[in-house]
Amino acid sequence: MSLCLQARQLACERDDRWLFEGLDLDICSGEVVRIEGPNGSGKTSLLKILSGQLSDYQGELFWNGAAMKEAREHFLANLLYLGHAPGIKLGLSPLENLAWYQALSGENGNEEQRLDALERVGLAGFEDVPAGQLSAGQQRRVALARLTLTPRSLWVLDEPFTAIDRHGVAELERQLVAHAQAGGCVLVTTHHELTASPLLRRISLG
Repeated sequence: MSLCLQARQLACERDDRWLFEGLDLDICSGEVVRIEGPNGSGKTSLLKILSGQLSDYQGELFWNGAAMKEAREHFLANLLYLGHAPGIKLGLSPLENLAWYQALSGENGNEEQRLDALERVGLAGFEDVPAGQLSAGQQRRVALARLTLTPRSLWVLDEPFTAIDRHGVAELERQLVAHAQAGGCVLVTTHHELTASPLLRRISLG
């Protein structure tokens, strides 16, 4: 099933300054869409608006052609958002963090799936270590394990490459492209220069 998130005449003001206005977007299955722009241009605000976390904006959002207020439940069921911070609980282990994520999302899951997701991001052997004792890159990997663990069509990712090593960067790029090739869609901000791909599209702010 083809999916599409649309924005029409989107505008956002912060501190008496327009971050962006008159913005039209179509983000559909089979695409990796990179939002570009200097610091302060509104990239994170845009992602939060598009993922339903901010309501202070002008314009309209649509999901598969229906107004977002009518399609919100279906939209959220297809959305996976990862913010700029890892968003993990430092007192919990990676395994416990993933179980916590699943419980928050109302998902059924089992330990075998969680162990597999952690192995895929290179955290085999660290499953039971408190996340506060992990490096910044390892903490990021705990969050990225959700991409494998939680099946969602639309990925909205704010600086997902932060603090991960070269091997992790290459693997994450491969994962984003594979998700789009499988019919998903990816919306991402990053300072990392993504490898050229026919699936990659760029949108500039500021």
